[in-house]
Amino acid sequence: MERIQKVKKAASAASPPIRASGATGDLRLHEFRSRVFRNTRFLRVWLPPGYDDAENADRHYPVFYLNDGQNLFESSTAFAGVEWQVDETADRLIREGAVPPMIVVGMDNTGKDRIREYLPRRSMHPMMLRAQGRHYPDFLMKEVMPFVERFYRVATGPENTGLGGSSLGALIALYTAMARPGVIGRLLLESPSLWAGRQAVKESRSVGIWPERIFLAVGTAEAGSVERSRSVVDDVRELAAVIRRAVLSESRLRLVIKDGAGHNEAAWAERFPEALRFLFGP
Repeated sequence: MERIQKVKKAASAASPPIRASGATGDLRLHEFRSRVFRNTRFLRVWLPPGYDDAENADRHYPVFYLNDGQNLFESSTAFAGVEWQVDETADRLIREGAVPPMIVVGMDNTGKDRIREYLPRRSMHPMMLRAQGRHYPDFLMKEVMPFVERFYRVATGPENTGLGGSSLGALIALYTAMARPGVIGRLLLESPSLWAGRQAVKESRSVGIWPERIFLAVGTAEAGSVERSRSVVDDVRELAAVIRRAVLSESRLRLVIKDGAGHNEAAWAERFPEALRFLFGP
């Protein structure tokens, strides 16, 4: 509690957000200093249509936290210039009534520290002997979430809280949901790098509380060869089988195996509308 109060105190002195001009809707960038990781990054907060309207002044919104924030909203900051189109997709689905109005928070990676922050344990492939991912749950739940809740009208509880990512960003999202059960109610795992965290699959067998909805997806062309790609898909199938046995409900897990899809932003953007509908739709 004391640490959360310190974070909130620091947040109160934060500089005003930067309004992004290249996104659909209202995207605000906050420069955010983490005590857990001892570095600085942007938090990209996308607000739903009508957020600032007077009639919504007392309304509180579900929040979807996503890793690799610079890849989500704008091609100018995305890897290889390809974004997830989160802003366009969320705006369209909200206006169609397919999902409720929600806040999406993109948490930037910090470049050179990305692998270190997203790996919960040391790894030989990729080589990372000083992994820091075990601290990620504290970064999210004791720093990022209190910051967002201070400045924005956030609905609380697992049913209103989503977390997701792709590749290593999905691996650390999975680790967080398992390490802090009962906090995350909506979990997006796109092409999770289970090969870099085989321990995660083993630990998943002993998890007693899973998020209420989980979207787990992978392509059949994720790796550089047919054999390696098949291994990636097999790992995802194994994780899905573990989750299915635990949750005992097909309605809580959506497994998507996309023929020919690779390990890239274009593939994750293509699947994002289905993921958003499943995770937050009625």
